Amino acid sequence: MKKLFAVAVLALSTLTAGSVSSKTYDINLTKAAKVGTTQLKAGRYRLVVEGSQATITEAGKPKNAVTVPVKVQEADRKFEDTRIITSKDGDVEKIEEIDLGGSKIKLAL
Repeated sequence: MKKLFAVAVLALSTLTAGSVSSKTYDINLTKAAKVGTTQLKAGRYRLVVEGSQATITEAGKPKNAVTVPVKVQEADRKFEDTRIITSKDGDVEKIEEIDLGGSKIKLAL
């Protein structure tokens, strides 16, 4: 069962220096959650989407980056806020989808 996990965006969208095709988003996890095979603790993260890959880095700790494959999809309308959709895998929350606030983009993990 999927549920809404967190609604928080510190910055909607900023182009990163370098590749025009990559975009950077700041997100806030209100609870610990697993992305791919990596457990993330609650806190602030930077999400960089480049093509079919997303890299999630804990704020202030650039060496702790996690890169996972994503499927970039377009919704029918813009999302007002960034939403992180999770499912329960035993007693662990697993991130399934990230809807990016201020855009029509959703990322399926």
